[in-house]
Amino acid sequence: MTMRTRPLGTTGPQVSALGLGCMGMSALYGEADRAESIATIHAALEAGVTLLDTGDFYAMGHNEMLIGEALRTAPAARREQALTSVKFGALRGPDGSWLGYDGRPAAVKSFAAYSLQRLGVDHIDVYRIARLDPDVPIEDTVGAIAELVEKGYVRHIGLSEVGAQTIRRAAATAPISDLQIEYSLISRGIEDEILPTTRELGIAVTAYGVLSRGLISGHFTAERQLGPGDFRAMSPRFQGDNLRHNLNLVEALRKIAEQKGVSVAQIAIAWVLSRGEDIVPLVGARRRDRLTEALGALGVTLEPTDLAAIEEAVPAGAAAGDRYPAAQMAHLES
Repeated sequence: MTMRTRPLGTTGPQVSALGLGCMGMSALYGEADRAESIATIHAALEAGVTLLDTGDFYAMGHNEMLIGEALRTAPAARREQALTSVKFGALRGPDGSWLGYDGRPAAVKSFAAYSLQRLGVDHIDVYRIARLDPDVPIEDTVGAIAELVEKGYVRHIGLSEVGAQTIRRAAATAPISDLQIEYSLISRGIEDEILPTTRELGIAVTAYGVLSRGLISGHFTAERQLGPGDFRAMSPRFQGDNLRHNLNLVEALRKIAEQKGVSVAQIAIAWVLSRGEDIVPLVGARRRDRLTEALGALGVTLEPTDLAAIEEAVPAGAAAGDRYPAAQMAHLES
């Protein structure tokens, strides 16, 4: 299989058509196997995946160190093709609690220094604050990243989970390559205002949550017991009647997938791929078998009749429950 590439906005690099979101290898979805996680990163690089996404607050630096180890132990040619996307600014306590966001220029530069060390690299390819700091103008935060670009520590400036007005303000401050934001069949809020804005400004989208944290992967069941530390145990979409409703949507999607001879996950990822060349889905595979399944989406062609059937089975706004608990939704811009 030859991995296709897509431009990461008008100011960013060419990246693989799928990126690998590494968060689940360290945090929020229960225990992960370290050796399998590293093997999965190696398999992704071998398959032509170039974009590796992380956050410095994923298990308080664990995820960056994991990626750093994977890069050190990968063949040189594969290591050199890897592009790192890092989110910063989310503050954590020793007990794992969330303490807010810090977008002050001095903090931006300090966060970057630690990320470079943990990743074992001399630059970060795309650097972005994880959520808007309500106490710091986005111009100040983006300006600090721009200074890191000037000094060679960062290659491209990104944004994460911000609304159209913030995107415009950031883009007026410095060139923005990419917006990372949740986008899937059951999370389509960006289509109204955010996606038209990024397209007007030549900013790409890296879409996380394309399988809605496994909810629309075809593998999640109502009987599944979620372990301690699993974010989904608190996620509204995984609770009670919401979960039952959402899994009914998955079964409707499964019928379409079976008619095409593909998996539910593959058709869900292929749908995101079909939304435009400026959108790069991040797949959160923690194991090589799940990675192989996700990569299979690259071979799925959705005809107009398929897209119409998908739209009928899972129309916009069909999901039950918010994508985050209320306290976290308060930190998101629409």
